[in-house]
Amino acid sequence: QATQDINKYFPEFNFTASWVFVATWNEMAYYPNTGTVNDGSSPQIQLLNSFVYFGQPYTQIYVNHNGHLTFKAPWFSYITQRFPMNGTRDIIAPFWTHLSNAVTGDIYYGQYTSGRLLYQVTQDINEYFPGLNFHAKLIFIATWDRVAYFSKPGTATFQAVLTTDGQYSFVLMNYGYLAPTTRSIQAGYDTVNSPFYFSIPGSFSSTATGSNSVFSHNSNVNVPGRWAFRVDHVSTGKTRNSGS
Repeated sequence: QATQDINKYFPEFNFTASWVFVATWNEMAYYPNTGTVNDGSSPQIQLLNSFVYFGQPYTQIYVNHNGHLTFKAPWFSYITQRFPMNGTRDIIAPFWTHLSNAVTGDIYYGQYTSGRLLYQVTQDINEYFPGLNFHAKLIFIATWDRVAYFSKPGTATFQAVLTTDGQYSFVLMNYGYLAPTTRSIQAGYDTVNSPFYFSIPGSFSSTATGSNSVFSHNSNVNVPGRWAFRVDHVSTGKTRNSGS
């Protein structure tokens, strides 16, 4: 087919193909960048489907530069706090520390309501949480790609993936290379007044980053570098440090 096409387009060459290399970009999304303001945030992002976070439905989200997501307003805090904060905001924090994409790195986001990514996430969630018969209707992805630590050497790469089928909601946290740093890091999630929270083991410790990072090498779903949490339900129990 390639030989025929080339001879049609360039008849003077009597071309015979000996090999063909094909590169295909299928269902590739353009990701908006959050900008390069130090301690900044994305604009308000309207979610294409409602995302229920411990009983609270949200239709908007903010990707904050210092490694966390918030729902009601952007949050510029770079002073890391331990979970539970017993505070006034719902927060998802894959890697809360003082970062600066004004130095290097990119922070971008995208969302999907159809395509192969929904199929893949649906498979993953049903593997990690069997018995729910989950079918993803929304995926929201926020990625911090080789973003620099503020006034410190090194960069960090990590990602948060939010998904819902309208009934169940989940958060996946994915970790690439996290250069060693002396900065404090909190990873996990927290809720208003902290009835529900989770702190990934290794937060606020020297094992959070570096070549032996517990975030990158450990997991609660047997996939190194991935942590998965169900976040839709509200229990009548006491405050818990749980990702179930």
